[in-house]
Amino acid sequence: MVSEMGASQTNPDFADSSCSLSVKNVSYTVSERVGPWWDLSSFRKRWTRQILNQVSFHVDSGQIMGILGNSGSGKTTLLDAIAGRIGNSGELLGEVFVNGRKLKAEQFQDCFSYVLQSDNLLSYLTVEETLTYTARLSLRKHSSEAIYKKVAAVMAELSLGHVAHSVIGGRIFPGISGGERRRVSIASQLLQDPRSPGTVDCGLAEATPNSTQTSNYKWLSSAAFTKVILLDEPTTGLDSMTANQIVLLLAELARRDRIVIVTIHQPRSELFRIFNRIAIMSRGELVFCGQPDEMVNFFSSSGYECPEYCNPFDFYVDLTSVDTRSSEREAATYSRMHDITSGYQNSEIYENMLERIEQSCQSAHKPMIPFKSKDSPNCISKLNVLLRRTVRNMSRDRMGILMRLSQNLIYGLFIAFFVMRLDKDVAKGAVQDRIGIIYQSMGASPYTGMLNAVALFPALRAIADQESKDGLYQKWQMFLAYIIHILPFSIISVFIFTSFLYWTVGMNPDIVRFLCFSAVVMVPHIIGELLTLVLLGVVQDPNMVNSGVALLNVAGIMVGSGFLRSFKQMPVVFQWLSYLTFQKYGCELLIVTEFYGLNFTCTPKAGFPESCLVDSGNIIIDEGYPGALSRYTEDFLLLYAFLPALVILGIISFKIRDHIVKR
Repeated sequence: MVSEMGASQTNPDFADSSCSLSVKNVSYTVSERVGPWWDLSSFRKRWTRQILNQVSFHVDSGQIMGILGNSGSGKTTLLDAIAGRIGNSGELLGEVFVNGRKLKAEQFQDCFSYVLQSDNLLSYLTVEETLTYTARLSLRKHSSEAIYKKVAAVMAELSLGHVAHSVIGGRIFPGISGGERRRVSIASQLLQDPRSPGTVDCGLAEATPNSTQTSNYKWLSSAAFTKVILLDEPTTGLDSMTANQIVLLLAELARRDRIVIVTIHQPRSELFRIFNRIAIMSRGELVFCGQPDEMVNFFSSSGYECPEYCNPFDFYVDLTSVDTRSSEREAATYSRMHDITSGYQNSEIYENMLERIEQSCQSAHKPMIPFKSKDSPNCISKLNVLLRRTVRNMSRDRMGILMRLSQNLIYGLFIAFFVMRLDKDVAKGAVQDRIGIIYQSMGASPYTGMLNAVALFPALRAIADQESKDGLYQKWQMFLAYIIHILPFSIISVFIFTSFLYWTVGMNPDIVRFLCFSAVVMVPHIIGELLTLVLLGVVQDPNMVNSGVALLNVAGIMVGSGFLRSFKQMPVVFQWLSYLTFQKYGCELLIVTEFYGLNFTCTPKAGFPESCLVDSGNIIIDEGYPGALSRYTEDFLLLYAFLPALVILGIISFKIRDHIVKR
């Protein structure tokens, strides 16, 4: 680590670096409805809320900037605006310059690395595996050995070597600590900007590392080198000591020719001189931005001297906050905040900052913008990496694998215990019991697939949302990787279920019919999971997806199975709708597979001679599903056509999600 006084000074090795970040007059407003949707009169009215108001500041490479402020002051929104992740729900004004060159909207993602407040990491991967897969998604023309060295160098820089082979962990089982998880998130961002060996950028060639940095600097010239790192409250949820270590680590990263901007909540007083620049925000306005010494002098000259033994961070943030507990307090504290802001905008500190922005923008020799490398793997390679990462993560969840493989079997046990053994006597339920088993096989299989997707995929979806914003891959590629991963489990799970149920209850004892039965039952199970994934692409709440898939499955069984009402007796509208349900083709196939050529016996009941009208399974097929025998191959093709159709629909769904998340 670095000493407190040492971190407060810009590294002299990089003093001549010309890399800079300038933010000029950034404002952001959103328009919101006045009332709820059920109150039409107020719902039609809108009011505009100012989130950011004319925010400007300048940071040079080698510096770490801390943004302070109470909740709702606009800190995270400012970072989102700088990183180009503000969305389209409001109006964003202002300009962002890197090295004096104005960034276009499509360039933000390629210039900044953004560490979110929450750590979205796969629980069953180790630290080294997590970083290695991130590197493989970022690096194209690099050997496995080169990737290993880059990952090792990043772990050494962020003090993660001692937990390299420890799993990340989560809520269910323990893993690494919160501070180590945060450092893994930072390391992932550093690995997303591969630089080829010997890259010269922003005065780096002139920089000569001192003796204490030689080993780390060897890596800097050939490995990941992210120029601007934004971190949203990286110390939230950590104890004070771990938070202090994280900030010291970020200060050291800044000293290595980077710009680090951090929003921070309730920092320790020891960190006061760690920051090169400190910004205080309140009500979307930049109340002050300058060096720590300048901040002390400014507030003291304004009549607000920090008391002895008081944390200056807490004192100045409280001083500039607006108290909303009463209208009188709000008016008084807002007036004080406004006076301090006006004093800052009329100060020499503010003028020097604006002058520095103008000098950077008007410089005759502007260095190029240090964009992240575009030399990432192709689509197939990324899909391969995502598949391997998903398989490795899921394969370590032993309980999850056990439940996925056994849940259909458990359901089969209930059916077998209830039916016991099929009879061939019509009077003893030979027809009814067989139809009941077919109904349960077609109706329940989608639910087990749905439960799997709801339990496992939302965590992957959250990671895909973050990593796709970082430009590592597109969301639909994660969707495809998950589908390829689940197929073997689905096939094995359904085969275990059908092998037990089919032979235990005594269905038509023919191996070909058994294989056809298994092949048909497999489809609704996979469809249930695919349909859930499609809805998870556009619907955020898994509970709503649960309800949606359940309703669609119930509607499909009612319209398409022919069990509730025969096809001939249904209204024409429902007859046409039945062709859009996979249950129609699946039930026809299972009916033919089980009943074709099957002969029944009958013991007529006294007074009910009509109870023995059915003596063969062909009668069931002809009466309930006329023409089903001739459509057997066609039904098979149409049933399996639902699978690629849902995959395509899922890709479209996750492309739509890209636009939803951006908003």
